[in-house]
Parts: sequence; C-alpha cells; structure tokens
Amino acid sequence: MSRPPTFTPPPGTRAHTLRTARGDFAALIGEPASGAVRGTALLLPGFTGSKEDFIALNEPLCAAGYRTVAVDGRGQYQTPGPTDDERPYAPAELARDVLAQAATLGPAKVHLLGHSLGGLIARAAVIADAAPFASLTLMSSGPAAVAEAQRQRIGLLRDALAALGMAQVWEAMRALDAAEDVVDVRGDEDALRQRWLSNSPAQLIATGRQLRTEPDRVAELAAVAPPVHVLSGERDDAWPVPLLDEMARHLKAKRTVIPGAEHSPNTDRPAETAAALAAFWHHHPAA
Repeated sequence: MSRPPTFTPPPGTRAHTLRTARGDFAALIGEPASGAVRGTALLLPGFTGSKEDFIALNEPLCAAGYRTVAVDGRGQYQTPGPTDDERPYAPAELARDVLAQAATLGPAKVHLLGHSLGGLIARAAVIADAAPFASLTLMSSGPAAVAEAQRQRIGLLRDALAALGMAQVWEAMRALDAAEDVVDVRGDEDALRQRWLSNSPAQLIATGRQLRTEPDRVAELAAVAPPVHVLSGERDDAWPVPLLDEMARHLKAKRTVIPGAEHSPNTDRPAETAAALAAFWHHHPAA
C-alpha cells in the first residue's frame, strides 16, 4: 500500500464532498494560490489506498497552476459503499463512477491520473468515454493483471477477508510485513490502520479480483485515448518496469521513470513526480 507521510492536508487543500449523479465521494481539493488555474486533475488511488496518497503532490501541482481533486473510490476509506455486495465494485461500475466525477468537475476537460488499481479504473473510464478527459496518466499501472507474486498475495488477502474481521486481517498483514522485513517506518500507523478498517471488505475482494484477472486492454485504449503518460518508479513489484516500457510504446505515450522511486512515486519522490506531471499537462492543455 502507499504510505503517505501524513494524513493532514497541506495549506490550500481542503476536504470536500464531491456530489455526483452516482453518489457522493470523499475528496481532497487543492487550489492554486494565485487563482489562475491551468487545468483540473482528477486523481484515483490504488488498491488499499486513498486520496491521502496524493497529499505530497498537492503543493507542487497547485504551484504549477493545477487544481487537484483526489478522491476515495466507492467503498474506499471515507467514501461509503456496500460491505457485503461485490456488484457495485465491478470494473464497469467503478469506471462509471469516474465518468460521473469528471462530469461534476466539468465542463472543461480534466486530466485523469490513476495509480496502480486506479490506473485500471481510469483506463476503463476512458475506454467507455474519452470525451471528458484532456489526458490520461497511468502511474505504476500496467497492461493487464499484476505479477504472479502479487496475485498470490492478493489471493491470501481474499481468503483472510473471507474468514476474519478487518482488524484481524490488519494485524496479520503487519505481522507478515515484519516477517518479510518490509515494514516501512514512514506514515502515521494509527491513521493507516483506521484507513484500512474503513474500507469495505466487498470492495477489497472485488478490486483484488480485478488486479488478479484484468485482461490486456492496451489495444482498446490506444484506439480511443487522449494523450497518455506512463509514469513509474525505476523498480516495481506489481508490474515489471520493462512491461510498462512496452505498454508505453504501444500507446505512443509519454514515458517517465522517476529515479529512486518504486511502486508509489507519488510518496517516494513527490517533487520529481509532480514536476513530470505538470510538464506533461502543460504540453496537453485542457480545452
């Protein structure tokens, strides 16, 4: 999971309820201090993540003139959703949520960014209707299902969610991280735990299935997409970096690799990531 160093929004960023035709979504909105807005960016977090994963990007992106709207998806952290019904979390349903969010932020086109699972959801939204989007950035998000090791981990999580409560699963995950010596000291542990406990188990099971079974939709995206940016760290345990390179070539996309970053360049190297995003959006302004 992404581990934002803080859950406290920076100056100029406010909590907001984004009201759409498909329901309300918890959001963090950052506004350029100058009042001169070059465009709006809709930011979708990854699996087990939340809108707070983009907090470190807000100040540099707002300074570059961009209004940022980071959202919790349906059933994710502070956006409610069914806890025992997986149907509202089908890929097509989550894509419709994104289209409804873009419609609320319109009429100008928005720059759409999805991190990891958020990239798969963003891609589905663009394939369904590319008209609302000035550009698409796939951040650490690949062409199809995640790598085998990650599929196995998600399968273990699915089995645990079927048998245990959310608090028990959290403790099991932390114990597994400790056993594998991958505990990350960054971030507010209490806030991370509360975020986990606030997720819908049905959402985690359904979106975990999507990560494990997602088909390759690169050709579909290439046929309809606005300008595309494929951005990642120099290492990635979900989708191998050479696979991301190949996907970018097929999409004729801008390709950015952030040195020193892994699966979450938004939290690993936020300044460099924000600079790359702003440069891409400058080159493809919203109408």
